[in-house]
Amino acid sequence: MIQKYLVKILLAPISLLYGLGIGLRNFFYRTGLLKSLTFNVPVISVGNLSVGGAGKTPHIEYLIRLLKEHIHLATLSRGYKRKTRGFLEAHIDMTAEQVGDEPLQFKRKFPDITVAVAENRAFAIPNLLMAHPNMELILLDDAFQHRSVNPGKNILLTEFDHPFTDDYLLPSGRLREWRSAYHRADIIIVSKCPPEITETDKAFFTKKIDPLPHQKLFFSYYAYNPPQYILNPAYSTNLQTDWDILLVSAIARTDYLMAHLEPLVNSVHSLEYEDHHLFTAYDLSQIKIKFDAMPGKKKLILTTEKDAMRLLLHRNFIIQNRLPIFAFPVSVRFHFNEGQSFDDEIKNYLLEFKV
Repeated sequence: MIQKYLVKILLAPISLLYGLGIGLRNFFYRTGLLKSLTFNVPVISVGNLSVGGAGKTPHIEYLIRLLKEHIHLATLSRGYKRKTRGFLEAHIDMTAEQVGDEPLQFKRKFPDITVAVAENRAFAIPNLLMAHPNMELILLDDAFQHRSVNPGKNILLTEFDHPFTDDYLLPSGRLREWRSAYHRADIIIVSKCPPEITETDKAFFTKKIDPLPHQKLFFSYYAYNPPQYILNPAYSTNLQTDWDILLVSAIARTDYLMAHLEPLVNSVHSLEYEDHHLFTAYDLSQIKIKFDAMPGKKKLILTTEKDAMRLLLHRNFIIQNRLPIFAFPVSVRFHFNEGQSFDDEIKNYLLEFKV
């Protein structure tokens, strides 16, 4: 613990320089020296202040489920760690190397919606609108810091166990910009809450975050669905208390998933990689060795939906070695019966939208 704080102190000067650069950039946007573009179509941004782990993807999926039957919508992401460049629309037969893991996950789960990737969102939106003139909503994934687009509704996520109020600027902490940037949000969601929280918890976070009068504060958690075989998602299974699990993950943090998983099974063995890691052939061989070495006959390899998109790059290896790799689907729920209130916030924005 002492070593951890010592590192933070040593990195503090770099964080200060980083913060000065970010502050200057935001000042330029506030004063109009840098321009934020507004479009004649509703745009909702979902992002966070910290680096990864807040649950942006499940919250984007929540919005897709809420709205896809009623309006034509698209998701627009950077396509992190893809090996292509520029504006590109995703198709279900593409790979994570082409469009990124999260966009591919969106497209395969919701094939009827438009999914696009681009480094420059301000450039990509006109391309989307030209290709799809009937587009009625664009969901920006991980775009809170991308000031070149001025969203009509800005949703900011912060983790229950790692709130931005307790964090520090990179590299001594995980914040991408100063804490005060939360002022730009219209909606703040405390994500990855425990399944049960109290009004006292709610009051504590409300005081801690201190939302502005116009900001709405919500609390969300994950509902886990039966794991699905990554080669055929139609096949799912329920976890059993006598099973041993090998958890393969390349996400920002696994503590929330582990807390849910450990009471459900006999044991959990974990192989963790850096966030968005592109699995190699060597990685797959190591996964097989680790899995084969686990005692017992009732065992399973479990991963996240996002990781599954990258593991599928090694489909032939998985088939040839009969690896039982299942992905754990999640969906977002809201505490305090406020799901309808959140839905109404989104629907009212769309109904009241004016060019």
